[in-house]
Amino acid sequence: QVQLADSGGGLVQAGGSLRLSCAASGRTLSSHFMGWFRQAPGKEREFVAGINPSGWTFGTRVYSDSVKGRFSISRDNAKNTVYLQMNSLKPEDTAVYYCATTPLTRTTYREADFDSWGRGTQVTVSS
Repeated sequence: QVQLADSGGGLVQAGGSLRLSCAASGRTLSSHFMGWFRQAPGKEREFVAGINPSGWTFGTRVYSDSVKGRFSISRDNAKNTVYLQMNSLKPEDTAVYYCATTPLTRTTYREADFDSWGRGTQVTVSS
């Protein structure tokens, strides 16, 4: 059984930074596509960033347009953990952030393709 534990959220001022972590058990994250999603109040959950399996030749990391250049996704294979470094945070980044894993070994943005989800971690950016 795959289990994900996401953490690292908090309250930060606009322009600040946070790093989210997602530790996994039951699946080797380096062998599958891994993603971060977020859901703001009153809005649907949206894809934020993803990282392809180790050794992927093209498009190792993918980002939504709204976070490109500010967020960075990375993976520590030894710890089976994925991180989301968030810089230059804006009030519109306020949301609950979820990590998710899929059995697929290719890029996907579809929520239905992800079979395991973290519980979510709250990120609040004040103006």
